[in-house]
Amino acid sequence: MTAQTDQDTRQARRITISVDAMGGDEGPATVVAGCDVSARKNPDIQFILHGPQAELTALVARRRALYGRVDIRDATGVVTMEDKPSHIVRNGKDTSMWSAIEAVRDKSATVAVSCGNTGALMALSMIRLRKLPGVNRPAIAVLYPSSNPQGFNVLLDVGADVRADADDLLRYAMMGMSYARNGLDLTRPRVGLLNVGTEEHKGHTDLKHAYDLIRDQSDVAEFEFVGFVEGGDISGDICDVIVTDGFTGNVAIKTGEGTASLIGDRLRQAFKYSPLSQMASLLAYPSLRRLKKNIDPRRVNGGVFLGLNGTVVKSHGSADATGVSAAIKLAAQLADIKFTDKLAARVAGLPAEESKS
Repeated sequence: MTAQTDQDTRQARRITISVDAMGGDEGPATVVAGCDVSARKNPDIQFILHGPQAELTALVARRRALYGRVDIRDATGVVTMEDKPSHIVRNGKDTSMWSAIEAVRDKSATVAVSCGNTGALMALSMIRLRKLPGVNRPAIAVLYPSSNPQGFNVLLDVGADVRADADDLLRYAMMGMSYARNGLDLTRPRVGLLNVGTEEHKGHTDLKHAYDLIRDQSDVAEFEFVGFVEGGDISGDICDVIVTDGFTGNVAIKTGEGTASLIGDRLRQAFKYSPLSQMASLLAYPSLRRLKKNIDPRRVNGGVFLGLNGTVVKSHGSADATGVSAAIKLAAQLADIKFTDKLAARVAGLPAEESKS
């Protein structure tokens, strides 16, 4: 194979990621740094960066790994964390977030990544990309650290919509199962429905109805339904996918993040307590370093918007370069396996939704 043929083959394999360079708390320099980290690790990724052209051109020029792999699209507007989604939908055409979503819509990119305002990002994604047939409410899915062999569980919805009836929960289950199968390589994912107890008589009417709907689809869709699960099972090994409404899921994930932060602070305080404890911290350092790496939220940074005609990955607003790189890595993996097409096929096989009251 000649060098030119090899180069042409690599070019054909490349995955284009659309990145909102102005989203997030750390500014465009951090986003570009994250793209640089990803570019050095994966030669098959190229980028479309959205934001002020002059500023982004200067930032990209400092990163050798991005040479020849970045297309910059000028967008002068910025979506702030305080902006209302409705305002952005009406007035946000000049923003980097709108431009990033538009690149997926016009097929010039496969996946969009943004660290910006979650509500605005979901609203724009729904308006510009549209929902998949059969999906009433899209969901945001995240990978939550767990004691399962794969190291993570899929949790959804974590904030796309605070409401979810039985039909929505069924579709969340199917989308989460597809994500676990394709993203975590689980042949027969185990799905649990989050409740206040594991007994079948507990929970409100929609949860009980959802229980029946998900159970009835388990054999057809080839997943295992373990029934109701509780909050402690989110990080456990009873199931691989935890299904809930966006209000509950958002509270759960932020509670988990806060608890992890508290434990880290308390450990640091404990090891500073006395000279003996400081000495003990030196002996424990390798183990603590491994623990930190295993639970580091930056390594799994990225919530995936499921149920749209296109894939969008939401990164933490406070993500550093490592976090941005992790979100891009997830986006590239989903693009590589053509996840949106597989998800659309899975949802299309569901029975028609019951009429909403």
